[in-house]
Amino acid sequence: MSIWNALIRTHHITSRKKVAHLKKAADRCHVFALLRSGGCPGIMYCEGDEEGVKSWVAAVQNLRYKDFQLVARPASKSTVAESSDRNKCGLSEVESVKSFSMAMESRDCLQWWRHAMGY
Repeated sequence: MSIWNALIRTHHITSRKKVAHLKKAADRCHVFALLRSGGCPGIMYCEGDEEGVKSWVAAVQNLRYKDFQLVARPASKSTVAESSDRNKCGLSEVESVKSFSMAMESRDCLQWWRHAMGY
């Protein structure tokens, strides 16, 4: 099974109601999603199979986030690190960009994430 991922940037993620909807969508689509919530910028990362990632991105688009940018379209992930949480589904949240970057590093996506974000 190939792993797909996508990266979304928004103005902010503060609505708990929208976060609850994203959590349900991650469970329904069987994907791992990571959010940077609580302020600007809002960052969302999704990882899973092709159909699940595309469905989760569509669910995010339907929530009509301010300044929605699909900075890395759903695509096959070039490197897959062996990780105990590789098959984990659901949603995780972090409160800082630094924490988000550490999570990207642990998933072996740091350089890809930095390039997509323009860092």
